[in-house]
Amino acid sequence: MTVQHSIDETATPVSAILLIFASGVMFACLDASAKYLVLSGMQAPFVAWTRFAVHAALALVMLQVWKYPAAFRVNNWLAQLVRGALLFGSTIFNFFALQTLQLAETMSIFFFAPMVITAIAGPLLGEWAGWRRWIAVFIGLVGVLVITRPGFGAFKFGMIYSFAALASYVGYVVMTRKLGASETAESMIFISALAPALLMVPAVPLYGSVPPSALHWAVLLLLGLFGGVGHWFLIQAYRRASASALAPYPYLQLVWMVAFGYVVFDQLPDGWTVAGALIIVASGLYIVQRERKLRLAQRSAPNVEAAPLAKKL
Repeated sequence: MTVQHSIDETATPVSAILLIFASGVMFACLDASAKYLVLSGMQAPFVAWTRFAVHAALALVMLQVWKYPAAFRVNNWLAQLVRGALLFGSTIFNFFALQTLQLAETMSIFFFAPMVITAIAGPLLGEWAGWRRWIAVFIGLVGVLVITRPGFGAFKFGMIYSFAALASYVGYVVMTRKLGASETAESMIFISALAPALLMVPAVPLYGSVPPSALHWAVLLLLGLFGGVGHWFLIQAYRRASASALAPYPYLQLVWMVAFGYVVFDQLPDGWTVAGALIIVASGLYIVQRERKLRLAQRSAPNVEAAPLAKKL
């Protein structure tokens, strides 16, 4: 029985891996496009609103909401709106950060999110981490400090926005876990796009502007396509393989970020950013592997006392 569980955990379909790769490319395109637009003078709030408005329209069509209204029933509107607002916060703060930071810098800081989630999952969700995972969290923090280097003149104001995006995303993940038991997946996918678009409508007259060229129009409208298709690829990937099996692959998005940063903006990360990113990725991969081992140990535990004991390690 234990052998079968091990096979289920490690046998990852190639199609799922390719879908994860594709989602990483889409999200890298999203960030590169947003950076291009904000550097050209367009306001980040308007760019973020357009991204979600187009995404919501695509979700409406792709998910065919009118055909399956029961699947999109919302039981907790307030929590769903808060979750959508947190996702919007993650996006808009990231767009602000991209005005001054390289794509690789924002992504490297963002990769610290799994460590933060591991740290706060205990008090907020009752999912306490053991000492090994806490060490991994602190090592990930070291990676962040290597990138930012506070006190050495390397800290940039945009990093504050990047940390705000990180905090918003962590809140979004926590809300997603909390709502998973009461809300349908379809409703959370749709509302997460619709809520930000609706909540930011009053700000459109303040920050809205007409794109200066046909290229800017195209890039602006493509934001929602990149975000919507990227999330769709993720959904399809997780339908084919477990989250633990696919967890290491999103880190490859850093490769796409570096590539787009060089090709589009002629920027390459410095050695400190690369070193910090590698530390963060290594820490995150250890947490992924540790979670996998705990799941396997819990499934094969001969008694109910073994699983709680393993979680403390």
